This record gives sequence, C-alpha cells and structure tokens, in this order.
Amino acid sequence: MFFSRKTSTEKNSGAQAEDRALAFLQQQGLVKISQNYRCKLGEIDLIMQHKDTLVFVEVRLRTHQAFANAAESVTIRKQQKIIKTALYYLQEHQLTESAICRFDVIAFSDNGEPEWIKDAFSS
Repeated sequence: MFFSRKTSTEKNSGAQAEDRALAFLQQQGLVKISQNYRCKLGEIDLIMQHKDTLVFVEVRLRTHQAFANAAESVTIRKQQKIIKTALYYLQEHQLTESAICRFDVIAFSDNGEPEWIKDAFSS
C-alpha cells in the first residue's frame, strides 16, 4: 500500500479548514478549549465547550470525492483513535468522572460550506 506525506499546500489547506471550523463553531456558541491537541495516542483537531458538554471535533476537508466525501472519510479506525486520544485528554485533565462528552465532525466538501455532524460517533 502506498502512503504519501502531505505537502505544505495540503497542510495549509487543513489548517485553514480547522480555522474555518473554529470560527463556525464559535458563531454557534461553542467556546474553544484547545486546538490541535496532541499526545502519544493521536491528535484532536478542536476541543470545544458547548454548555455543559466537552466536544471533541474532527475537521475533514475533501477536495476530491472519488472514494468518499469528507464526512465519510472518518473511518471506524479514525474514530477509535480519536476516542482513545479523548480519553487520554480526560485523564490528563482529571475529568474522567465529571465530563459529559460528545464527538462531532465538521466536514468541508466541494461547496466549501461546513457540514456539522453533532454526535457523529460515540465511545
């Protein structure tokens, strides 16, 4: 199987999509807790607070949809990695007993408008 590294243009496009997703979510009343949270288990694009819920957000950008659209590209394996990373974040911040959490996806496809999928998957 062939895997290619992301070019600087692709990284820049991804960062722009994350910034657009952040602005969109803030307009919806969510508050930024963290952006690009990284640990040994993986990365979470955005961690937001929505009322009493901690929201872990995966941002997806697809310019070519030959295989799957942006939302469909969040595979089961990717979901599991996000969940493990979120659990690590909760443990690191001593929130495992008290936090109400959900996993959302913000998907950008051809039209450039964000598709917000609340509670896209669960742990």
